Amino acid sequence: MLVADILRLSTRMFRTNRSRTILTILGISVGIGTILFLVSMGYGLQRLILGQITTSESLLSLDVSTGDAAGLKLNNESVEDIKKIAGVEKISPLVSITSQMNVSDISSELVTDFANSDYFNLEGTMLKKGNFYSDSEQDMNKIIISSSALKLFNLDENNCFDNKKIGFTLFLPDKDENGEKLSRNTVKLDQEFQIIGIIEEENSNYVYLPFGIIQKLNVEDYGRLKVKVDYKDNLNPVRESIIERGYMVSALSDIIEQANQIFRTAQIVLALFGIIALLVSAIGMFNTMTIALLERTQEIGIMKTLGATGMDIWNMFLGESFIIGFFGGVGGIIIGMTGGEVFNYGINFLAKAFGGEKIDLFYTPIWFIFFVIIFSTVVGLITGIYPASRAAKINCLEALRYK
Repeated sequence: MLVADILRLSTRMFRTNRSRTILTILGISVGIGTILFLVSMGYGLQRLILGQITTSESLLSLDVSTGDAAGLKLNNESVEDIKKIAGVEKISPLVSITSQMNVSDISSELVTDFANSDYFNLEGTMLKKGNFYSDSEQDMNKIIISSSALKLFNLDENNCFDNKKIGFTLFLPDKDENGEKLSRNTVKLDQEFQIIGIIEEENSNYVYLPFGIIQKLNVEDYGRLKVKVDYKDNLNPVRESIIERGYMVSALSDIIEQANQIFRTAQIVLALFGIIALLVSAIGMFNTMTIALLERTQEIGIMKTLGATGMDIWNMFLGESFIIGFFGGVGGIIIGMTGGEVFNYGINFLAKAFGGEKIDLFYTPIWFIFFVIIFSTVVGLITGIYPASRAAKINCLEALRYK
């Protein structure tokens, strides 16, 4: 039997049993669509959450601190020493102290971090509104504040950028020769500051000031360093070299890897729920193919009498299974992606109604779309093997007598 004849006979079900065939394909589509919907939601959540805490530079950076090591310091000498390590591209120090921030008639103590402009990229800091300050002299009066601190001072994020009369009193720690804190030295800054950016943070009150300010006060000890390596392959060698110097080192990439493992597990669990729906659909498809076999028993007998071989009958039934599985996969993609768009629209509609930001909760990699089609087709073929095998083994004389 020619390939064209097998294809024509395999697609005849769309003409003779159109409703049953469409319902069978729809059943497969629902199962595939469920898998696509749930897994895409897993990928979307992963992309949404990790995208808010990472930048390309932050994945190549190390967080260096003294930890609990006695007598160990982070200062200019430490920076110069670490710069000599092969693979280190740049270093950004951070000084963290307590200060009193004054806005109009409101004063409150909060954490004050002094950092240069490179630090934000290495830290992976994202702004809710506004811009980052630069290291130029004209930006020495610009600050970045957390949204929680804004509420502390009764500032509105929509017009807080116009306030140019923010003052700071710094509490600098005095230390003895062993590095032990003795007291704190009060320094009132003689300039007024202006908010330039807002960080989305509802649980912590803190503010960033330009690093040049703390440099002018001759503060020698840093709280921690951000060390950026030039290539990903140098991340671990540089980390080991810094650890050998006695410092504590952590990397955002470690946290990201742990998070990815959690998301991969979640995606597998979500996919299992979809596979259950697909199995139910596959049972329905198996039932359809079995009924088709019984209905066409006499037809198969006639075909064999006219010269069709068992392999021809096998190919015809597998062709039907292939078509049902393939179109079930295509339909599943349409159902899954449409469902995701509708669900995403509903979430964003509610978010907008309550003053939230627009988010994209679903993400479907291109490779996963092709995988879903192939997977659906394979499921269709596997489901059709038994009916095809039975059809191929039918005795033509018994088939002609079958009623």
